[in-house]
Amino acid sequence: MARIQRALLSVFDKTGLTAFASILSNAGIEIISTGGTAKALREQGLKVTDLSAYTGFPEMMDGRVKTLHPKIHGGLLHRRDNPKHLAEAAEHGIHAIDLVVVNLYPFAQTIARPNVTLDEAIENIDIGGPSMIRSAAKNHESVAVVTSPADYAEVADQIVATGEVGSELRRKLAARAFALTAAYDRQIAGYLGQQFGATAALAEPELPQKEGQPWPATLHLDFPFAQSLRYGENPHQRAALYGRFTEHFQQLHGKELSHNNILDLTAAAFLIGEFEGEAATVAILKHTNPCGVGQGGSLREAWDKAFATDKQAPYGGIIAVNQTLDLSCAEAISEIFSEVIIAPSFAPEALELLQKKKNLRLLKVLKSPGAGSAFDFRSVGAGSMLVQERDLKKSDAGAWNIVTRRKPSEAEVRGMRFGWRVAKHVKSNAIVYVAADRTLGIGAGQMSRVDASRIAIWKAQEAGLPLAGSVVCSDAYFPFSDGLIAAAEAGATAAIQPGGSVRDGEVIAAADARGIAMAFTGIRHFRH
Repeated sequence: MARIQRALLSVFDKTGLTAFASILSNAGIEIISTGGTAKALREQGLKVTDLSAYTGFPEMMDGRVKTLHPKIHGGLLHRRDNPKHLAEAAEHGIHAIDLVVVNLYPFAQTIARPNVTLDEAIENIDIGGPSMIRSAAKNHESVAVVTSPADYAEVADQIVATGEVGSELRRKLAARAFALTAAYDRQIAGYLGQQFGATAALAEPELPQKEGQPWPATLHLDFPFAQSLRYGENPHQRAALYGRFTEHFQQLHGKELSHNNILDLTAAAFLIGEFEGEAATVAILKHTNPCGVGQGGSLREAWDKAFATDKQAPYGGIIAVNQTLDLSCAEAISEIFSEVIIAPSFAPEALELLQKKKNLRLLKVLKSPGAGSAFDFRSVGAGSMLVQERDLKKSDAGAWNIVTRRKPSEAEVRGMRFGWRVAKHVKSNAIVYVAADRTLGIGAGQMSRVDASRIAIWKAQEAGLPLAGSVVCSDAYFPFSDGLIAAAEAGATAAIQPGGSVRDGEVIAAADARGIAMAFTGIRHFRH
């Protein structure tokens, strides 16, 4: 690429623009610019050629037509090594444009505004910008295209040093440019697909939001690179994080997050989100499974209940709280080794104490991870992706069907309400024994529901927590009465489950025979 002689600058985001343009001007590069960009540069004393003066054609139609001109796209697209292109450019007075600096109208930010109108959204669809970006990126062997202020410094350094932008950087910039326009088009297509009921909607949140809406014909996911991770689930697996994780979580302390940390802490955030706005609640998780959840008049009281469920599994676990983490609770937590603590906020004295632990990661929850996605995505290999709605279904006592002769007591209803929300976040098959405000025993991820119950009972016995008067919660129906009988023999006096088995009658009869009160929710919470 020859020395850069001419640059076209047309940006909506003017971050760092003046400093970058000053470097171009000092390097003797002619600057062509449009409307607001030209005005901003002139106000800083820079010499600028208006695009309309350069093309000899005025901006028109409220700025909709300004850069769509042969002198612009011819200047970008003609090949400098093609004699025919050069002759045609000379014949029509087209000069080479060697550098394009363009970023786009903020379409995504516009449609994210409450009550935005369709007309407002459409006016923020950039036409000239993507066209120039694509032209420059296509001809990247001769033209450098800059689409982000983050790239100004590297480009400026090369121009100052050599007067040009090296081929390696031009190729990287071109790839970034096409990624930008592809993502931009997906945003527009998705929004219009929603507005017009078209099946061309491509990516979340443009997946079907209502019952009966069609799934998109093709799924294109747009998750920007966030960071490389040390490794994946195991040290021999490479891993990276993509998406908008930092919009939901702010790390306040500790070494970088690992692949497994991120899986665990997001699971913890979803679980503790079930208790948002309620009494102080603490959840302790390990390998995405709850190993103890407690509720009380303070976080310290809630911690004591949660930790008592299982005092071994929390080592190296994830702790989530639903209120500002105070010093008393922080002091209790600091007595064991934990990987991550997440909270809506940290009291200054609690933060000071916990920051003394170098390896402990502290994260502030900025907003629920569920607010960023109503859908789950899971790769299943073979070039395939499963997509489903998140399990956000809630159920309360008013919607339950009490199927036994004995009705649950008030304390048992509180236990059902508490335990049902915990069981929802335990891997299937899941059995959870609870009191009204704490877990007592948790059995997760077993092939048999009876085995899950046996493990939950054993865990409670290991912890020295009696199950007499407890509530047993099952994420799916009891297929046979044996699971319910095992729970009764362990001391449970109430049960909550979805119902729906062909043997429901047998299970109800077993409950009645043992004086157990049982609720059917009609909702299953399998978690694979």
